[in-house]
Amino acid sequence: MSQIPSNLRQIESLVEIIARLRGPDGCPWDKEQTHESLTQYAIEETHELVEALEEPAGPLKDQKIKEELGDVLFQVILHSQLAAERGAFTWEDVVASISEKLIRRHPHVFAGVAVADSAEVIRNWENIKKQEKSSQGDSSPYALNVPPLPALQRAYKIGKRTEKFQFDWENIEGVMGKVEEEFEELREALESDSDAEIEHELGDVLFSLAQLSRHLEMEPEQVLRRANQRFEGRFDKMIELTQTEGKNWGTLSLEEKEEFWQKAKALLKK
Repeated sequence: MSQIPSNLRQIESLVEIIARLRGPDGCPWDKEQTHESLTQYAIEETHELVEALEEPAGPLKDQKIKEELGDVLFQVILHSQLAAERGAFTWEDVVASISEKLIRRHPHVFAGVAVADSAEVIRNWENIKKQEKSSQGDSSPYALNVPPLPALQRAYKIGKRTEKFQFDWENIEGVMGKVEEEFEELREALESDSDAEIEHELGDVLFSLAQLSRHLEMEPEQVLRRANQRFEGRFDKMIELTQTEGKNWGTLSLEEKEEFWQKAKALLKK
């Protein structure tokens, strides 16, 4: 039986625990994992953290954030342990890497560079990032370099990058016109009965809506998450109402279901 570290508040204790989980007498599941097999958990834990961050303020939110941050940290340390086992890098190397990057990208804090406001901070940050990319072999000054994100968030980021290259609509009306144009092309594609064409035009609609969100200064992934939460809440309330009234959901007509939906919306709005 492995001895439990004496002080669980120290990061070294977590590193030791994860090393033991991967050790000869460790956990069979942990010992089987690879960087690739853990990919889904990195995505899931990050999304669960985002969900906790968007909870209403209060002690429950703080508790959830604390737990989800721990789950994300577990993923970071576990990947570092896998890398250490094959001699690639260690947890300390990860800490050094992010520390060096933060110092390098904040010259106004650590190198005495004067800045007027946060907008100049962001401009400097982007310039430093470009220099870093150039030193890594990306010499194009117009490279988008959009990170691998969920598709809707990536579409938003693409727009943010092209905006800096002055390839963008001048105002919201211009974006709305593009959204309406793409919707019309989707209607035409639906009439063609071609799956490939429908998929193409539907993608263009979604991309255009992401750009509309950007011009409205709203992050589309967050907008959609909140819409999902509203729908789930309304759906749960609708089912609750049908059960309260002794109705069988499976036998209700579409019109009756719509009535319960509207009731649920009205109650939750209050």
